[in-house]
Amino acid sequence: MSSFAYRLSLGTAVLLSIPSFSLSATGQEYTFTLHHFLGPQAPAQVDMLEPWAERIEQASDGRVDIEIYPSMSLGGTAPELIRQARDGVVDLIWTLNGYTPGLFPRTEVFELANVHTNDPVATNLAIADLFDEYLAEEHIGVKVLFQHVHAGQAIQVAGDVVREPGDLAGKTLRTPTRTGAWVVEALGANPVSMPVPDFPQALSRGVVDGGLVPWEIIPALQLQDLTDYQIELTDMGRLGTSVFQVSMNLDRWNSLPEDIQQIFLDNSSEEWLREVGDIWRETDNHGIDIAVAAGNEHVVLSEEESAAFTQAVEPVVARWVEEVSGQESIDAQALVDAARAAISAHSD
Repeated sequence: MSSFAYRLSLGTAVLLSIPSFSLSATGQEYTFTLHHFLGPQAPAQVDMLEPWAERIEQASDGRVDIEIYPSMSLGGTAPELIRQARDGVVDLIWTLNGYTPGLFPRTEVFELANVHTNDPVATNLAIADLFDEYLAEEHIGVKVLFQHVHAGQAIQVAGDVVREPGDLAGKTLRTPTRTGAWVVEALGANPVSMPVPDFPQALSRGVVDGGLVPWEIIPALQLQDLTDYQIELTDMGRLGTSVFQVSMNLDRWNSLPEDIQQIFLDNSSEEWLREVGDIWRETDNHGIDIAVAAGNEHVVLSEEESAAFTQAVEPVVARWVEEVSGQESIDAQALVDAARAAISAHSD
């Protein structure tokens, strides 16, 4: 997008996001714009963002109204969402942290294969546990209401089945984040980073052979028609995950009265994080059911086959530690150890 087009789109968004205040029978009203990159029928909106917004609106007795804008309909691109929130172009965003590499190096630890393994609830709670001590300082200009992961990255490919790392040699795989790219490289394949809405076209044109993608996105992108195999490790094991955040412009947050702030916090609590983990697990299960019903093969690797993958990608953790340790004030190995311990503490 040209700089002029970007400024134009942001200007439009500013007009749409100007807060409206009016007196009603219940007092002051607060209207918020929530911008995100997926479509209006995506599970992220239907199963998570809409219920979350509705609960806040109900708890406020009508004082709060959250207007959701999917598909980047207020302008810009997915990687620009965090900047839109920081700049106050929109009030709220749901975005993928990894779309802006290097901006959230601490939170990135939870994306790592062999750190997140298979339990989105445990990882959600671990992120919350470590937020104040380890993660808060990198979330500049926003109030993070909650962060979460999806079930995790599985292998979805067209063509030949994959049962060992060598089966991926020479293939090109889509990945959403730099840590995902490192996983692809560790498996002997070639990574291509792209937002998930671009994945179907890349598959159909043969730009990629497959990707690291969770099951939940299958029906939204019709991946069952573009792939042949959906492959995961034993016990729903995955090769890392992606971290998302729902955050509010910090100035807008600070302008709110304490009772409105508390309503947002009450509906973004540990109980909600557990529910979000279950939501993404259920939508993941639905996605794989769609693929199987369409004739795709769901491959669950044996323990021995899975061990070959976990061993192959373990060097990614060391690579991340080395990369991030070069940044001031980050003890990357301590962060890996803390993340693993927190996830383990919350695992069933």
